[in-house]
Amino acid sequence: MSGTKETLTGARILWECLEREGVKHVFGYPGGAILPAYDALRHSSIHHILVRHEQGATHMADGYARATGDVGVAVATSGPGATNMVTGIATAMLDSSPIVCITGQVGSKLLGSDAFQETDITGVTLPITKHNFLVTRAEDLAPAIREAFYIAKSGRPGPVLIDITKDAQQSSCVFDWEAAAPKLRGYRPDLSPAKEEIEKALELIHKAKRPVILAGHGITVSGAEAEVQAFAERTSIPVALTLLGLGSLPASHFLNLGMMGMHGEAWVNKTIQEADLLLAFGMRFDDRVTGNLKTYAPNAKKIHIEIDPAEINKNVKVDVGLVGDLRKILHELMPRLEMGSRKQWIDQIRSLKGDSAVRDIQNLPDNGHLYAAHVINDLWNETRESEAIIVTDVGQHQMWEAQYYKHERRRSLVTSGGLGTMGFALPAGIGAKVASPSSEVWVVAGDGGFQMTMCELATIVQENLKVNIAIINNGYLGMVRQWQEFFYDRNYEATPLLSPDFVKLGAAYGIKSEAVKSRADVVPAIRAAQKHNGPVLIDFQVEQEDSVFPMVAAGAALHEMIRRPSPLVETAGDE
Repeated sequence: MSGTKETLTGARILWECLEREGVKHVFGYPGGAILPAYDALRHSSIHHILVRHEQGATHMADGYARATGDVGVAVATSGPGATNMVTGIATAMLDSSPIVCITGQVGSKLLGSDAFQETDITGVTLPITKHNFLVTRAEDLAPAIREAFYIAKSGRPGPVLIDITKDAQQSSCVFDWEAAAPKLRGYRPDLSPAKEEIEKALELIHKAKRPVILAGHGITVSGAEAEVQAFAERTSIPVALTLLGLGSLPASHFLNLGMMGMHGEAWVNKTIQEADLLLAFGMRFDDRVTGNLKTYAPNAKKIHIEIDPAEINKNVKVDVGLVGDLRKILHELMPRLEMGSRKQWIDQIRSLKGDSAVRDIQNLPDNGHLYAAHVINDLWNETRESEAIIVTDVGQHQMWEAQYYKHERRRSLVTSGGLGTMGFALPAGIGAKVASPSSEVWVVAGDGGFQMTMCELATIVQENLKVNIAIINNGYLGMVRQWQEFFYDRNYEATPLLSPDFVKLGAAYGIKSEAVKSRADVVPAIRAAQKHNGPVLIDFQVEQEDSVFPMVAAGAALHEMIRRPSPLVETAGDE
């Protein structure tokens, strides 16, 4: 369409606006209240990907956004179609992922009448969106879409929902793209810290003897990976990472300590507890990171750089809060940083690693047991040169992936952190593959989470996507079973899990599938999957009662970790 004004239906305006926002793919499922939009899709160049469940659409849009940083788009009808999106919207909200969800709604004259498939989805999603819109007139549609995209990707990114009544899609108006430009008078996402706060931060950094950088997801959102690395190298400050921060500093970098928190490395947690300064870069002091707040880093001053002012002093009281874009703030700090040499501190940290290395499950001999950690480590070895994207579900396998897959680059790990959404991996993997078709994409899922969204196997086949799936199958809801083992006297109530024959299931969808039960077969299976021209499903049948170590129990101090017994034991039953 040219830049001239033209009279269009609301449905046509919807797709025209999405095209102008740069959207090339949407993930959706049609229904009555959104049918006018689907009818108008024939006039658009946007590729629609038919999902099998609307939750899958939101996770696909989320995976798309995380793999690229672009806004992902999901579409659904009213009522149950819209409410099925709620879990995916909440997942994106907790992890600051920019997605726009578009839902159909009953006609404006029927609003509030409990009409067929009517739900107040804007009311339902108000707490789990950055913003949402109810559009009842075609004239308001273009401004709503433009504002939605601006809000979703500016400041701290997040999900935005646009609910469009059926008559707004069907009626016509003059479409004026320029006049629809965002006019958000009260929305100021671009903040900058006060000069005195910058001065105070510099003073704390230069005085610190035992500082640690806490690297969060905000580094990737800001695009500040190079700046964080330069900052760490200039000041000789070691870096601990959150789950969503993995990849923001190469795992092989000499200042990268590894993951912190509930299932982080033992020496990393001890380092944080002994620090005299914490520099929190784009992270929110989640409870899984801090442990008991009363005992968290008791001797450390704290500097928090965060784009969302609501996060400053929310969980942890800090000495300096620098509100703004991390990359811009680091650019302001860098010229004034003094070169640092903290050899004694770094040597002290390295001395803490010895005991953890002895307890590493990788040191167990191959005696017939197949461990998830071995599968993950072999997957890393076989994909490390291909710049693969690993998309994990939630549970034990997620933590083993974080521990044993060494992420060297940004956006190489896509996972649900804040909400911990089981069922995330398969649809998010589809979104990541659509966003980055040249990338090798591996979905790593537990047998529990996989069954929540395994219907999306059909989407993979229908779209002819080369997605590799590794099911870490231990016959339990593994992380829940681990808690039952540690804290509920091994009362495995409701955690033993019956699963289908995943090999036959994959074959039913036309997907090449195989089961792996021994360590010797892991690498050949991975290599065969890589060579196959199409999707592959591998059912890794791993040790059933293995646990993730170390573990900080809920309410415990960060340094009070449950450790893997030494000498090493294989399963809970061997203790």
